[in-house]
Amino acid sequence: MGVMSETISVCCTACGRRHRYTAPSYPCVCGQPVAPALDPEGSASPVTHRAWDEEWITVRCAACGAGSPWPRPELGCPCGTVLCVPVDATAPGRSERAPGSRVPAHRAVPIRTARDAVTAAVLYLRGLGHRDVRRADQRPLSGVGLAAPGIVVQVDPAADPASVRDVECLWLTAMAESARCVYFSLAGYAADARVRADLLDVPLFVLERTGVPRPANASAVALDATAD
Repeated sequence: MGVMSETISVCCTACGRRHRYTAPSYPCVCGQPVAPALDPEGSASPVTHRAWDEEWITVRCAACGAGSPWPRPELGCPCGTVLCVPVDATAPGRSERAPGSRVPAHRAVPIRTARDAVTAAVLYLRGLGHRDVRRADQRPLSGVGLAAPGIVVQVDPAADPASVRDVECLWLTAMAESARCVYFSLAGYAADARVRADLLDVPLFVLERTGVPRPANASAVALDATAD
């Protein structure tokens, strides 16, 4: 068996309460799940602001050596403080796969926050073969814009269904960059948005709370068929 995800004790900087934290695992491009190496000697720090570049860390696979950006480990304390869990940036990720087993490239992560929705979309895009996913240069009207070579993506964690304007703006952005586009929405799509997406051949996905993107139109079904 491979090495299981590491668990360390994390102390809340606000109330002093201690928690047991287990590192989440993510799929490497080679198919092997890896988890960030935690630093048991390090100290947690409170998350006081959000910045895209600080939301991700590089996890290097111990099996193939590839490094990929993954969400920074965080822990929520019941007192309301969000803690940044210390990691050992010099150590490779820890393997979780038994020898000879095959792991699909896409793994779902439960969606509880807007950040989780973005993570679920990134995981799915990597399953489609888009490894270099980054924050888009142009911010969409709502949600979060992502980009990779040849594709632009909108992730909408809003409580209301995506509108026809949202779909049209994403399509126009993709046309300007000569790229494909994909829309991920947590609340689904308005009826006219679905109609327009079908006309423009924009794949629509609904993000289930389990973290699995569900195709919402024919274009998405065709795209989903190409996923690993």
